[in-house]
Amino acid sequence: MAYRRMVLQIGMGTDIRGADYTKAAVRALKDALWHNSLTIASALGQSADAMRVDVTIGVPRPDKVDKQAVLAVLPHGTGTVTVVEGGLEIPNQAGTDRTVIANAAAVVRLDI
Repeated sequence: MAYRRMVLQIGMGTDIRGADYTKAAVRALKDALWHNSLTIASALGQSADAMRVDVTIGVPRPDKVDKQAVLAVLPHGTGTVTVVEGGLEIPNQAGTDRTVIANAAAVVRLDI
């Protein structure tokens, strides 16, 4: 058997004040996951923990994201986190703070 892509979930998260890239990334992944109830694993006779979830996060400064904190969001299965350049960073009017917008894509795979 081979892992096959079953689902693509996408989300967006922000940190309005403080420019916390990890917080924005975690919120983006939660946005992608929390609007769904996946039953595909059980429909194929597998447990939810059999899922492999490949997460891609896009933020302007990828080095600022704690990948383990993002991975901890996954409620089932195992996963990987890749952080790439993307998203947005918007400075406030005074230039003293920034809003960070992160995008998340979660690809759910099952070994079928």
